[in-house]
Amino acid sequence: MITVPHSLLAAQIRAVFLAWGMRPGPVETAVELMVEADLRGIDSHGVGMLPTYDQRRRDGKIDPLAEVRTLRDGPVLTLVDAGHGIGHPAARFAMERACDKAAAAGLGVSVVVHSNHFGAAGVYSTIAAGRGLVGFACTGTTQRSVVPTGAREPRFSTNPIAFAASPAEGDPFSLDMATSTVAVGKVNIARRAGKPLPEGWAVRPDGLPETDAAAAFNAKPKRLTPLGGNRTLGSHKGYGLAMVVEILASVLGGANVGGVDLATGEPDRFIEVGHFFLALDPAFFNDRFAGDLGSLMAELRATPPTDPDRPVLVPGDPEHEARRERLRAGIPMTETLFEEVRAVAGRSDAPFLLEQACSAAC
Repeated sequence: MITVPHSLLAAQIRAVFLAWGMRPGPVETAVELMVEADLRGIDSHGVGMLPTYDQRRRDGKIDPLAEVRTLRDGPVLTLVDAGHGIGHPAARFAMERACDKAAAAGLGVSVVVHSNHFGAAGVYSTIAAGRGLVGFACTGTTQRSVVPTGAREPRFSTNPIAFAASPAEGDPFSLDMATSTVAVGKVNIARRAGKPLPEGWAVRPDGLPETDAAAAFNAKPKRLTPLGGNRTLGSHKGYGLAMVVEILASVLGGANVGGVDLATGEPDRFIEVGHFFLALDPAFFNDRFAGDLGSLMAELRATPPTDPDRPVLVPGDPEHEARRERLRAGIPMTETLFEEVRAVAGRSDAPFLLEQACSAAC
């Protein structure tokens, strides 16, 4: 592993995006949110996505010059056009817009259309939590990679959901999860590390378990399982949650489902991802909300654990701890990803700044 200071990682991503011709404002938003994902330990959704973004840019699926526009705006609802750019700027704008409306009206909802992959869903829900609101975010995806329970072929994807709220003191509750057993990026991490997949993460074309990470990641199409892995362990529930996300993030705004136009059954020129964001003011219902939430979180953490060395956590605890550690010590990267970013910089005519962090292992 090669450890990179977060500021250097930000500088590297910034250099690549500017070389693509992206405008400075959207660049700074995307850089901030990608590095934030890495700081939280969500390695699959930070700089690890840069090679994929580069490929989609070269394929004409991402417009580096995209501008975010508001298509419709009401007292509570907002419809946002991402202009086929990288997803982060439009998603940040939409979440902030939902928060503004929640601060004024108690509730705000934004839908984004004509977008792309937006990184980690949890970085958006915690924007609301940071403003004293309850935040919810979910997104459609760029490819069909998850099979419905009982099926052999994929019809939707990892369809993540994120929910966050802040207690009176301490770190926020922050749930950020795929509705598949595992995210595609986690399969890619296993591929880069040369590790096998746990049984139940993916299936082969015959429906039997696939444990070869490279085979699972390179499969066309990918075949991951809904949350639960199989019906016995509750995959039908993960399947149902995935459909809720698809309805809110894709069908509601008329976006594609896993990169496919439902009307034609074919991909469009652009990927056409949709996102959904909600912010809610809890003080409307309960002016003790933050204190009560803190009490609930404290009670859960105080629950007697089965292993004394592994205390009970609440969602968000591992990410908050990872963030503190990585701000101090840096962000680890596999040598495979390090070289992939080097290649992206070379193709983009951008300087390869990460060389400064390269150890003897390089």
